[in-house]
Amino acid sequence: MTGLGWFAAIIIGGIAGWLAEKFMHSNMGLIMNIILGIVGAVILNAILMAVVGTTLGGWIGQLIIGFIGACALIFIARAVRGRA
Repeated sequence: MTGLGWFAAIIIGGIAGWLAEKFMHSNMGLIMNIILGIVGAVILNAILMAVVGTTLGGWIGQLIIGFIGACALIFIARAVRGRA
């Protein structure tokens, strides 16, 4: 995550994953929430850097990015599981 340490990334990732879990009506768990929040933020930050050339900074910006990325990952997982 841009400009954040590992501890902050875990906290923000957990919050973003938890918010995405509630928003998407999914039942994951604490560890999966953290993973989804962090991975979602990393992927979405990479996409933003490639397309726009910049990303949102700070705790709030990364929380927003993590939330959107985690929601996208939950959506993709549901789509893949629905077909399998």
